Amino acid sequence: MLLFKKVKDPAMKRILIKINVVGSTGPIRLVVNEEAAVAAVIQTALKSYARESRFPVLGTKCSDFFLYTPVAGTEALSPWDMIGSFGVRNFMLCKKPREVAEITKKNSGSWKSWFNKSVTLKVTSH
Repeated sequence: MLLFKKVKDPAMKRILIKINVVGSTGPIRLVVNEEAAVAAVIQTALKSYARESRFPVLGTKCSDFFLYTPVAGTEALSPWDMIGSFGVRNFMLCKKPREVAEITKKNSGSWKSWFNKSVTLKVTSH
C-alpha cells in the first residue's frame, strides 16, 4: 500500500503525523495517506528511523512493533486500521517484548492483555 503518491489526486488526503519512538530522542515526522494501514505506517517509520541512523537500533520487522495513540489509551492499534480514522496526528511506536512477539504469532489477542497489564503497572500517578 502506498503511503504517499507523487501523482496529484484530489480525492487522496495526506496528513502529517508525528511518531514518538520509545527510547529515541525525538519524533519521526511523516506525510502519509489518510487511508494507509497502520502496518504500512509502522513499516515506513522503521525505514525512516533506520535511514536517519537513529539510536537505539530497532530493526525493520514491523510485526515486532505496535503503534498506539493517546485517544485509544493503552490499547494498541490494529495493523489493518486506517491511520486517519483515529482523528489524531501523534502516535507512539513501541517494540514488543520478546514474549509478546512470540504470543502474537501464536494467538493474536493475548499480547494486548499482557500489554495492558504491564503499562498499568509501570504508570504512576503524580
